[in-house]
Amino acid sequence: MAIASVNPLTGEVLKTFAPLTDEQIEGRLALADRSFATYRHTSFSDRAHWMHQAAAILETRKTELAIIMTLEMGKTLKSAIAEVEKCAHLCRFYAENAPIFLADTIAQTDASRTIIRYQPLGIILAVMPWNFPFWQVFRFAVPSLMAGNVGLLKHASNVPQCALVIAEIFHTAGFPEGAFQTLLIGAERVAGLLADRRIKAATLTGSEAAGQSLAAIAGHHLKKVVLELGGSDPFIVLKSADLEQAVNTAVTARVMNNGQTCIAAKRFILEAAIADQFLEKFVAKFKALKIGDPMQPETDVGPLATPQILQELETLVKETADMGAKVLCGGYRHQPNGFQTGNFYAPTILTDIPLGAPPYYAEFFGPVAAVFRVENLDAAIALANSTDFGLGASIWTNDAQEIEQAIAQLEAGAVFVNGMVKSDPRVPFGGIKRSGFGRELGVEGIREFVNIKTIWIK
Repeated sequence: MAIASVNPLTGEVLKTFAPLTDEQIEGRLALADRSFATYRHTSFSDRAHWMHQAAAILETRKTELAIIMTLEMGKTLKSAIAEVEKCAHLCRFYAENAPIFLADTIAQTDASRTIIRYQPLGIILAVMPWNFPFWQVFRFAVPSLMAGNVGLLKHASNVPQCALVIAEIFHTAGFPEGAFQTLLIGAERVAGLLADRRIKAATLTGSEAAGQSLAAIAGHHLKKVVLELGGSDPFIVLKSADLEQAVNTAVTARVMNNGQTCIAAKRFILEAAIADQFLEKFVAKFKALKIGDPMQPETDVGPLATPQILQELETLVKETADMGAKVLCGGYRHQPNGFQTGNFYAPTILTDIPLGAPPYYAEFFGPVAAVFRVENLDAAIALANSTDFGLGASIWTNDAQEIEQAIAQLEAGAVFVNGMVKSDPRVPFGGIKRSGFGRELGVEGIREFVNIKTIWIK
């Protein structure tokens, strides 16, 4: 079956691609294997030079690249441009810091000299999602390439043009042929690839089901994986918080990327003392959001990426409302004025959510906020931790004791205090529980796919 690029605003098929044949896949694997044999011995200075070139290409072509993203998956053009700029920053960060992060370290033992050395593993397979079609790929590729590994990308099938242009960027930047390649294939080909002895490890960002599948295959073949899966991040607001700042951030945290973000705030847990004030402001700002053509600078929320995602979101909201939740705004498919097509869903706020309703256990991948009231911080933390997810958490308070308690007790890979959860090249990123395992970014991220070798010299 052809791999298609479909505009989520119009439903127009932009371009189709034939999946790679078995023979073509074998050719890419063989090329990657040959490339690693020499690429692993390149110097940090050469890799850094190529990576700086990649950053320059990204910045020079940022609008062109952003348009490809917007046309393929519907994010606003302004957010797509910011995504390209963030990728350029990532390239420069690792170009400058990889030699430091992977420098030999000395350990004190009974030997005359003991060294810990970080060496590349080989071919790393990346299975990446559509929601941040550049950033997700670059945060795998950049540290992997700087560590001396080579990469094979199996991107989401609805963003093939993004996948191809990313490979082109690395090639144009000067990385050797075969150091980074895109494989236009369906998900059914991943198991066979991961079984191949030449592939040494894999990373996946995506759904819980996709992560379980990849982890099971990798486990059978004793290969390491890093998984960044779903999230249902709590956004806790307590009575000592700066309410205006919390509300403004809450809106951005929920509708950024049209609400299709693993680390988006999805469950808003409000201390009863300020709940009414927060909700009044929150609803007003949701109702004021501009929904429409993602190419236009005034648009806040564009279409969801696919009709299937729209249907899944609509089903979850309906089920929640049918169980007794109140819909304060939205709650329906939306066709902005002048649009006859598009996977639009109105920004939605749900409250009075009964125990057992979907917001307690499911990830809402779209502009839908679930609001809960609690009496105090203890109740807020208990509710925040009641989910199987554990990606990120945000808490808003100016009480030092509450901050320390939240940091200690919230079950998440990241806790942000008085700020929105986001990824940053300088610090590790990843989740716990069913949100995955392993880390990307920071020094921890670049060391995930290396052989940490102990050298003991008498």
